[in-house]
Amino acid sequence: MEKITLGYALTGSFCTFQRSLEQMRTLRELGYDLLPVMSDNAYSTDTRFYKAEDFVREVEEIAEKSVIHTITGAEPIGPKKMCDLMIVAPCTGNTLSKIALGITDTPVTMAVKSQLRIGGKVLLCVATNDALGASAQNIGRLMNTKNIFFVPLYQDSPLSKPTSLVADFERLPKCVAETLKGRQIQPILG
Repeated sequence: MEKITLGYALTGSFCTFQRSLEQMRTLRELGYDLLPVMSDNAYSTDTRFYKAEDFVREVEEIAEKSVIHTITGAEPIGPKKMCDLMIVAPCTGNTLSKIALGITDTPVTMAVKSQLRIGGKVLLCVATNDALGASAQNIGRLMNTKNIFFVPLYQDSPLSKPTSLVADFERLPKCVAETLKGRQIQPILG
């Protein structure tokens, strides 16, 4: 069986980092190769959840590769066919907006653009407090974009954060398998 390489990009939804790392480990255990990419904020910001250097080290240990953390480092991902699928987990509302509008000013948005320009698939694992607010139009736009797929979303705290949606990170491995076949897992909203 041919080895499948997953680009695995992380952006600054710091409260979901632990869930993302768990899925990185699961994907690795399932036999996928991982190519880690991080946004500037994910790569360099110390938070109450992780010290940046510790987080980067953990990502690199799981992937067994150095993190791509520059725009120039991410640019060849598509042309060199460095991955079969690009995952963004977590994908913040900010990154979601940039992808929807074609803005390429971070390593993650460059990785996505690079993958899409060769007709490659992208799987978004959204985590944003404004998904049913300002980011809703961008989710809608990307749902109508060829080769963009979503991990199913749910309201994580409908009473205290009524516009917030978070992807069901535990479904990521199943979504990877289906996205590689060109199929969107349904329902998208739970």
